[in-house]
Amino acid sequence: MSGTELEYEPIVVTGGAGFLGRFVVEALKREGAVPERILVPRRSEFDLTRADAVARMYEQMRPTVVIHLAAEVGGIGANQQNPGRYFYANMAMGLHLIEGARLAGVKKFVQVGTVCAYPRDTPVPFREDDLWNGYPEETNAPYGIAKKSLLVMLQAYRRQYGLNGIYLLPVNLYGPGDDFDRETSHVIPALIRRFVEAKDSGERQVTCWGTGNASREFLHVEDCARAIVAATKRYDGADPVNVGSGQEITIRELAEKIKSAVGYSGDIEWDTTKPDGQPRRRLDTSRAREHFAFEARVSLDEGLRRTVESYLQNC
Repeated sequence: MSGTELEYEPIVVTGGAGFLGRFVVEALKREGAVPERILVPRRSEFDLTRADAVARMYEQMRPTVVIHLAAEVGGIGANQQNPGRYFYANMAMGLHLIEGARLAGVKKFVQVGTVCAYPRDTPVPFREDDLWNGYPEETNAPYGIAKKSLLVMLQAYRRQYGLNGIYLLPVNLYGPGDDFDRETSHVIPALIRRFVEAKDSGERQVTCWGTGNASREFLHVEDCARAIVAATKRYDGADPVNVGSGQEITIRELAEKIKSAVGYSGDIEWDTTKPDGQPRRRLDTSRAREHFAFEARVSLDEGLRRTVESYLQNC
């Protein structure tokens, strides 16, 4: 799919009003997509966990490209509290949307998965071929397995029906407009909010979950949006593709960076009774470079600075 073709396609972006979705919509516009042909189904009108609502969406919007970003997701705590809901909602949305794409004759379906689909003890760096070599980390396994099941569905539909469905595996995302809710936020927005509140209230100590020894890889949301649009235009393969920065940092080091970016001068205490989650995460991103020339541009330090500034302006 060339840039010229993209310009004239009606494109549905599920979750297009959300954190990642807003950046994907803007990236599509920069690549020449006509704004009026970028269609964002809203939850108030289309409950994508329901087959009838998805069928109505396809009938009304008539897309030739679908980029499926919508998800129900949260950090470790939210995953522990909502394992059934997260499995059902993510499985149901993908199931109905992929079947609907087949019935509607959609040209291309882009499924955005999750790094949580990888087995708990995947060798670092994570390679796409290791995706099935074990069970995911238990704190977010229901969510990860639901998302991974959609890869199987897309590959099966490709073989039987010829549906051009691709599957991307982004690493942990962050950036301006992230979810800073106390109950559902991921680690970077959670730490930013915690340090800002501690600074404002004069607290002398902040308590963080786990040992701080687990590591993560982070990708700025703008970079992820570029990758998704590049893959939409240039990648048509059945194999999943990692999308990340290829850089790894421990949660302890991350907390210190965020503490500095916020300007908090107190101490950090680690609550080792709380889970660390997966021990390490870092992706092999060579497949993305090979197939659609993607490399991250925003450094972690620069991305954290932008995210803290955005939060302070809007909190």
